[in-house]
Amino acid sequence: MSNRVLVVDDAPTICELIQEVLSSAQMESFAITDSKKAAMHLAQEKFGAVFLDVRMPPPDGIELTRRTRASGLNRTTPIVIITGEDDNAVLARAFEAGANFFLFKPIDRHRMLRLIRVTEDSIQREARRYQRVRISCKVDLECGQEKFIGATLDLSLGGMLVRASGALPVGSTVRVGLELTPGAPPLRITGRVVRVLGDDCVGLQIENAGPDERKRLYEFLLPLILAKSD
Repeated sequence: MSNRVLVVDDAPTICELIQEVLSSAQMESFAITDSKKAAMHLAQEKFGAVFLDVRMPPPDGIELTRRTRASGLNRTTPIVIITGEDDNAVLARAFEAGANFFLFKPIDRHRMLRLIRVTEDSIQREARRYQRVRISCKVDLECGQEKFIGATLDLSLGGMLVRASGALPVGSTVRVGLELTPGAPPLRITGRVVRVLGDDCVGLQIENAGPDERKRLYEFLLPLILAKSD
């Protein structure tokens, strides 16, 4: 679920407190005390926001932020760093790694609720980016010397599920031609296979699209997303 919040702190009491506050704000959350397990979840699951403690056994919060921003489903997910230090060097390192916000210990419920209000717009924008619309658009795929044709089963600003004439292994980089409207020039983008369903369905995450391509996709999908939300 792209609107679920991930909380990572090696102190279970901190995780419980943050989850209680998130729950009071009607936000679903999932807590992990093992940062290595958190790294696996961040690589495999899309989250609406992530809370990371800065001081944990490796990988710590800053390293997890850096890995998350480098690639994968959560490259643009809002990240909140949890820290007990008012150290400009630590804050600078966290910002450089890609953190968006900070939550300081000891955690105060009212201060955290204010932070949630500040981050809410970012979380909603990120959730909208990954909101899927069931729609069939013609697609052609190229991976090395192999070529496939097919159609989308669903489409979002971040990726698509495609039924194609053949399967591709997870991790493959694919050149995609996406026909948003019949007869219009296809959208030319690059995707990465993040999941395979059966023999003919692949989930693609958009990895590389220029400003014009992203604008076309946004203008095509936004009315459908808004209509779905009404």
